[in-house]
Amino acid sequence: MWRTIRISLLLLTLLVVALSTWFDQHQTTSWEHTVWVGAFPVNADGSATAARYIDELREPEFAPLSEFIAREAQRYGVSLAEPMAVRLYAPLRTAPPLLEPGAGAVTRVLWSLKLRRFRWQTLHSITRSRPQIALFVLYHDPARAAVLPHSLGLQRGLMGVVHVFAARSQSDQNAVVIAHELLHTFGATDKYSAAGDSPLFPDGYAEPERQPRYPQRYAELMAGRIPLSPTTQVMPEDLGQVRIGPTSAREIGWRAR
Repeated sequence: MWRTIRISLLLLTLLVVALSTWFDQHQTTSWEHTVWVGAFPVNADGSATAARYIDELREPEFAPLSEFIAREAQRYGVSLAEPMAVRLYAPLRTAPPLLEPGAGAVTRVLWSLKLRRFRWQTLHSITRSRPQIALFVLYHDPARAAVLPHSLGLQRGLMGVVHVFAARSQSDQNAVVIAHELLHTFGATDKYSAAGDSPLFPDGYAEPERQPRYPQRYAELMAGRIPLSPTTQVMPEDLGQVRIGPTSAREIGWRAR
């Protein structure tokens, strides 16, 4: 009997979560109202460099993200003046749970549940101006990490876990990385080759109809690189060199499907 009750409660909880998630996803992709995004800094490596960088962070530093989304939304005919806004919240003392490389299916499921719980606990502690999307931005000392862990963005969880460098010289490229993961939370998919990270044609090209095709002028955000030739790509320096391509625009609700 108790087993039946536990299973029933679990199924009811899953149903409530599913309905809540569907409603939240619909709200964030209807583009009828400003979507509020919360940026939560985290000292990823406990370094003094990351701590100092986070201490000096101010909300206007995330303005390029909002400006980029507004600029691209306008190109696709979105009438909302401010489609998205980012608020900076106090640094978190603990980092979100991270997925170990090579984790199996069961471990991934458990990690996903822990991550959702972490998001819920973080947002539940906010009494006013609670964001719809949570971005956990993990800052690393460049002297300690030449290569950063893989970042992610989840539409079903309406959150992103983004690894960036705690260096002013990297702030523009950090914004590109954050924007990429942010667009995942709206439903956009990756558009680069899993084998070599090269942009996939045509969806991974900002201007797939451009003639001649190369060199492309911009990086498609979800591909992450500017194709200069069929075999050569470069990273964009900042969001000024990035566009949201037609397929990504459809995925996030900016174009008719």
